[in-house]
Amino acid sequence: ASAHPFSTGIGVGLVGFGLFFLLFGILLYFDSVLLAFGNLLFLSGLVFIIGFRRTFTFFFQRPKLKGTSFFFGGLIVVLMRWPILGMLLEAYGFISLFRCGMGSSGWDPWGRILGMGSSG
Repeated sequence: ASAHPFSTGIGVGLVGFGLFFLLFGILLYFDSVLLAFGNLLFLSGLVFIIGFRRTFTFFFQRPKLKGTSFFFGGLIVVLMRWPILGMLLEAYGFISLFRCGMGSSGWDPWGRILGMGSSG
């Protein structure tokens, strides 16, 4: 059951504006209002693209709870006007969310960077 094309277009626009505001907030020395607005736009765009249920099940799977807690904790910290710490927490959560489940697939960029990955 794919999302309606109109809502998918709205979602892509919201994600694009969210990424723009995030980048602009970082360029303006971690402006907390722009970062918070970009985060909210990004998450709402994700809901428009894949739907509320899929978004909820993506974030709240048992192996991804650590990454989800860091991501949303960072969002809360940004909303509390501590933007640098919040963005660091969000970045760690984002990496943890998308690294989850890739451990045995052979793709481990952090291991290769740190010299602990496989050579193949």
